[in-house]
Amino acid sequence: MRVLAIAAVLALCASAQRGSGELRLKVLDPSGLPLEAVGTLYGPAVHVRATFRTDASGAAIVRNVPFGTYRLQVAREGFATDSRTVEIQSAAPLQLEVALGVAPVNSAVVVEDIDPLIDPSRTGTTYFIGDADLRDRRAALPGRGVLSMIDEQPGWLLEANGVLHPRGAEYGVQYVIDGIPMTENRSPSFSPEIEVEDVQAMNVMTSGYPAEFGRKLGGVIEVATAPDRRDGSHGKFSALAQSFGTKSGYVRIQQGWKKSFVALSGEAARTDRYLDPPVEENFANSGTTAGAGLRFERDLAAGDRIRFSIQNTAVRFEVPNERIQRAAGQRQDRTSGETEGTVAYTRVLSPAWVLDARGMGRDESARLWSNALSTPIVAGQDRGFREGYGNASISGNPGRNSFKAGVEASFTSLSEAFHFDIAAPSYFGPGIPAAFGFNQRAEGREQAAYIQDAIHGASWNISAGLRWDRYKLLVSEQAWSPRLGATWHSTRLGLIVRGSYDRAFQTPAFENILLASSPQALLLGNSAFVPIRPSRGDFVEGGFVKSLFGRARLDAKYFVRRMDNFADDSLLLNTGITFPTAFDHGTIRGTEIKIEAPRWGPVSGFVSYTNMIGRAWLPAAGGLFLGGDTALLHSHERIPITQDQRNMARAWLRSQLGRRAWAAAGESYSSGLPVDAGDLDILKARQQYGDRILSRVNLQRGRVRPSSSLDFSAGIDLWRRDEYVLRLQGDVLNATNALNVINFAGLFSGTALAAPRRVAFRVGFEF
Repeated sequence: MRVLAIAAVLALCASAQRGSGELRLKVLDPSGLPLEAVGTLYGPAVHVRATFRTDASGAAIVRNVPFGTYRLQVAREGFATDSRTVEIQSAAPLQLEVALGVAPVNSAVVVEDIDPLIDPSRTGTTYFIGDADLRDRRAALPGRGVLSMIDEQPGWLLEANGVLHPRGAEYGVQYVIDGIPMTENRSPSFSPEIEVEDVQAMNVMTSGYPAEFGRKLGGVIEVATAPDRRDGSHGKFSALAQSFGTKSGYVRIQQGWKKSFVALSGEAARTDRYLDPPVEENFANSGTTAGAGLRFERDLAAGDRIRFSIQNTAVRFEVPNERIQRAAGQRQDRTSGETEGTVAYTRVLSPAWVLDARGMGRDESARLWSNALSTPIVAGQDRGFREGYGNASISGNPGRNSFKAGVEASFTSLSEAFHFDIAAPSYFGPGIPAAFGFNQRAEGREQAAYIQDAIHGASWNISAGLRWDRYKLLVSEQAWSPRLGATWHSTRLGLIVRGSYDRAFQTPAFENILLASSPQALLLGNSAFVPIRPSRGDFVEGGFVKSLFGRARLDAKYFVRRMDNFADDSLLLNTGITFPTAFDHGTIRGTEIKIEAPRWGPVSGFVSYTNMIGRAWLPAAGGLFLGGDTALLHSHERIPITQDQRNMARAWLRSQLGRRAWAAAGESYSSGLPVDAGDLDILKARQQYGDRILSRVNLQRGRVRPSSSLDFSAGIDLWRRDEYVLRLQGDVLNATNALNVINFAGLFSGTALAAPRRVAFRVGFEF
């Protein structure tokens, strides 16, 4: 019995995350004999709190701990409590011996060092979403559980149909799921969701990227899904019911042995509001999701571990209609599915060095079909994506250094079949054919190698890395990407000052890239054929973190990003199907501020503010314009990017009401996205969307009017005994029932409305 009880967040928060290590603890009495004791590891900067117990030999192993600064407390009745600060900055295990002295009751030995509220080792911006955040999350519609939590972080924008934009980036989000990168669009209209009940922790990163990250660097989201590995039979069940006929359920059953572990999970959901509709009536917008997964782990030896997993998910939904399409009898349906298998092997080479290797294979598909009454276009699509991926790395902690080097390779196969028939010719520009068909396949190859190091000093930290990428699909390019970051900290002031530089080489989106880059696009109004190339950018950030009264922290930063071949997309009407576009170049600059109190007595919460300005310079390449706005392809003017949300604010306050109950309230505000209303037909727009939606658009300013949402949540542990817990949570979202328009009549984003008032109830049971 090495660890009797480890809170789920610690055992899971980074079981396959790249930025995680391991604590190996030995507790002794004054004579040097082993001692059974209870320990707590608390890292407020990374949202981690865990309790464990040493065995009869005085040992405990706490695996998969996110890099960071922690307060470690070890206690045993009749002995002085030992409390100290520890830092875990490498994948190599941290060996620690604690001797407890005999002392009167209430005595303690305290070793003070760095305030655990702030982490001087991180040279960039990373926000942490831990077990408590996930457990008490607000309800989300199917396909958006993970997305809605990321949207709460400063600098992130959740646009129409659940598309995430970090710091104004389109197609710049990379998920690293259990150590495997996923760079395609993971929004509800593109791919099956990452089941939020499977997630144990997330790290959300927008600057100071280690060299191991590449391909998509608008924002990196590290997701750990490995369930708590405990001996015996355990499990989890949850059920959710909310407005719009939404129902969902999740179950996981797991069995642990001394050296092995297996877990089986499944989920399903149904809703009448799957996408963000273009009209309040929410015409034709039902959706269903289902999935199942299997995971197996085994310790082969003291320093060897192997893991296998397989996951299958499928989604089917209707495309919501505008009023004119509803009157015509349009029906459009879409499906997407994904099957994925992974394998991972970890070997501890020595107390200071670790070898890690991972592989993944998956098959993803997406289809759209329309009935004959669809208007103004009868469209169909059948798209496929296959990928094989592998990486290997070696990492260690020699002295004050945290070193890592590795290689990775990806092999992809794409297929695109697309066709349409024009039902309303007057809707489109001249020269568009009455019918069109496209069918093409292509294979891509990507390779990368990197080396990185972090040097930890008494009052400073430096991180440096270099990455090489090679990309080959429709074009062949390669690039070197240096990364550099530094921090200076003062323990007395509780202050960290930091800065970072990231060179980014970002590969284009896979979705519909073959048609967007094909000479056949000339038939659809594009005036030039230019294949879409990777984006190259320079990201710079500076800021500080300040501990406030030992209970809260202030995090503020200013950033500038400049990119060539700035990525965006164009939308095919309101189908949700997009085609990648690239502007000549773009710049984004902004300020982010967050004040967070992880725990201030019974109260916790945060308030954040983001100000951002984004600009892009024409001409554009790629896209699918169907004869409209073709000036974008040869103009050289400057335009606001579609994610140019100037001001965003979020606030959340939670209060613990005794041992078993809690209540919380939150508010969000967004100043409104740009609207291209130069040639808008007001009469036609009124017929399509209605007067109330038009009233939410400021046509003179060219902006959607500001939106806001007031949310309330409360939860209670109905029953608790040992490891058995029965929980109930209720949410009222957008309590004022505000009409919030996300996008309006845009070539790049269409028209979409946020959800009105919703009421939700969730029950969960763990054993």
